[in-house]
Amino acid sequence: MVQIRTRFAPSPTGFLHIGGLRTALYSYAIAKHSNGDFILRVEDTDQKRIVEGATLALQNILKRFGLVWDEFYIQSERQKKGFYKRAADKLVQQGHAFYCQCKPKNAKEEGFSKQLRDSCRNKKFTSGAVKIKVPDNVAVSYFDFVHQKEILWNTNDVYDATLLKSDGFPTYHLAVVVDDLDMKITHILRGHDWLPSTPIHLLIFSYLSNRRPEIGHATDILSGETGKKLSKRRDSVFVEEFLKEGYLPEALLNFVMLLGWAPKDNREIFSLEEFVEAFDIKGFQDANPKFFIEKLDWMNGEYIRKSKVSNLKSQIFDFFEGGYDKDLIGKTLPLVKERIKKLSEFESLAGFFFERPKVDLKLFSGDYKKHLKVALGVLQGLNSFDLESLNRKLMDSIKGNKFKTGDFFMALRIAITGSRFTPPINESILVLGRDEVVKRIKKVLK
Repeated sequence: MVQIRTRFAPSPTGFLHIGGLRTALYSYAIAKHSNGDFILRVEDTDQKRIVEGATLALQNILKRFGLVWDEFYIQSERQKKGFYKRAADKLVQQGHAFYCQCKPKNAKEEGFSKQLRDSCRNKKFTSGAVKIKVPDNVAVSYFDFVHQKEILWNTNDVYDATLLKSDGFPTYHLAVVVDDLDMKITHILRGHDWLPSTPIHLLIFSYLSNRRPEIGHATDILSGETGKKLSKRRDSVFVEEFLKEGYLPEALLNFVMLLGWAPKDNREIFSLEEFVEAFDIKGFQDANPKFFIEKLDWMNGEYIRKSKVSNLKSQIFDFFEGGYDKDLIGKTLPLVKERIKKLSEFESLAGFFFERPKVDLKLFSGDYKKHLKVALGVLQGLNSFDLESLNRKLMDSIKGNKFKTGDFFMALRIAITGSRFTPPINESILVLGRDEVVKRIKKVLK
């Protein structure tokens, strides 16, 4: 039985895109579902676009999501060892490639050129850039395991693409095929934008080997708001941005799982291990999925609510870079855990526990000072400072003074927290402590 081997092959040109995380996740699942190998390969042959530190950042972010690789390669290091030059030389010797001495074009210009056949293809140059010699009127096809259908081209519509640049660096077309063959990759999953280049790669596979991996092109992720493909200019698309906003890695990964893949049942919550076990390559969906931030918020909230307080306490402490006392975070979490959808919301809901709020007197209504004076007397007179005693004494004072319960507790809430919308106020009083609450009420009464 063939060992399943997949790869995630990002370019170190910046932050990881949400679509890149999805490709890495699905590639990981394809391999690990069958106890195969997951390869991380950094494709850095486009030296002009490399961002310093991006490779290490990619590695760190994948580790945060548990997508740990079995093998690691960097294309520029393989280029120095001559892997791509030897493959290009072989293609020239076979008559499947030729040297070109025309002025270099960038990949986009070359890909959209109306001239499919290069003028140098029949010349006998012995140096220059190397281009593939695409045959005329040949059918090339493959079965796409994502879309579950055969996709066919005629080579009359395929251009003579550059394989090796004059500086000795390979283009994506050559490097990706050579690497996939050398690394014995069995399944290639990549973005839908690479589909037009596939006939070039199919030809190179056939020229260099008698085998080729199975290939699938992931669907485009659309904005739930606009219905258009996610855009770096219009949308939040970078994984680091979502983490900085307070989304948990395990929740974001779970959300990404369902952007183009569906389980056999209607289940939505998966750990990485559960996803790998349940994964079925036939679960890929043909339609482009839509990214709804509301769905991500809901899912992140689900993960927060089911998290242990001890774990969540550490995550919030780290998220705010140690700005809040860790033990106090733990005490406040039972009061706010059900209300927050992401870690960043902890501050707006629980910030008053850590710092005395500025109280806007315009928030009060009615005879709030009378309410606060009565509450102050209750707090100072309590013999036992526990929830049962506090609830009973406050309710007794409300009845005795014929206050409206809502007005009384709203005045107390605003004085202590500075807001009309807070966690349960009596429980909050216990966390803050009698002395602190008394000081806050007295400050308002001044």
